[in-house]
Amino acid sequence: MSPLAPVGLPPVFALLPDVVVTKYLSHAMQSGLELPPQAALARACVAYDAQTAERRRTGPVRDLLDEAMRRFSDDRHAADGWLAPRLHATLRMTRAEAADSRLWNHLAMIVAPDYVVWRHKGADGPDSRGIATAARFSGIHYTQTFSRLWWAAELFRDGNDYRPVSVACRVQDVLNTTLRLDVVDHRPTAQAMLRIIGGLLHSGVSRLGDHVNAFSAAVNAAGSTLMYDVLAQDVAPDPDDLLDWIEAGAGEVVDWERLPEGPADGRVKRDAIDALIPLFEKLRAEAPLRQRKTTRGEDGAGASVPGPRPSGVVLSKPSDFV
Repeated sequence: MSPLAPVGLPPVFALLPDVVVTKYLSHAMQSGLELPPQAALARACVAYDAQTAERRRTGPVRDLLDEAMRRFSDDRHAADGWLAPRLHATLRMTRAEAADSRLWNHLAMIVAPDYVVWRHKGADGPDSRGIATAARFSGIHYTQTFSRLWWAAELFRDGNDYRPVSVACRVQDVLNTTLRLDVVDHRPTAQAMLRIIGGLLHSGVSRLGDHVNAFSAAVNAAGSTLMYDVLAQDVAPDPDDLLDWIEAGAGEVVDWERLPEGPADGRVKRDAIDALIPLFEKLRAEAPLRQRKTTRGEDGAGASVPGPRPSGVVLSKPSDFV
């Protein structure tokens, strides 16, 4: 366990309101110089009901985060791809439950503030001033440290298969940009985009992040005039299979050496993905790479800062998932 880890881990998760995080979060905490005030935060928490609390144990999650910090001590960005599917399979819940930011606040402020600092300190560019920005502790679903990984696993898994999630998390721009887009809530679109992005990744193309951002923007913009669900119809996931999966193993320790299995609530049809590939290949080829200035980005090396977002790109809202 990290030397800056909180002492006296609560046995179960609770709900910590956003306003409480805003009140107590300080630059010293964001830089890892001191821990959040555990007692004051605990008094402000709202407890889950007894039935929900049974599947909200903190121990397996804390162990998972400790292992991620140990395993990826030399490459903290690589921790995302390893952690996302395992966090999703450990914190088993519905999308409506995951849309409650108070759970993620509790994880970031009480259970694992040291992980937030370890993963994001100084990783958000020159404006972060060597700290983990406030949004990494409490923020929108595609920015908060743990929420973004859970949602990446949820939106990019193919039924019970988490392998596409590992591909998505290998490219930081997928987490930073593609995850925000409304169109990835359509499962065939998400899988078809990953197939294209995977091809870019394996080709060794230069300026990979620029290509991913341009392609993602083009797909999202085209989605405002093209109905992807008409071009590639999806069968809605089976909610009963999801609930069975949640009840069967919530809070249990997952295998650290192999990918866990997600809910068997239905795979995306191959022909639905294939129907989108020609269009997406065309969008990728025609998507213009924006002119960017170079700064120090999340990988600590030269990274690109995007200019204004093209019109037509709509970002997802947490309420869209409830």
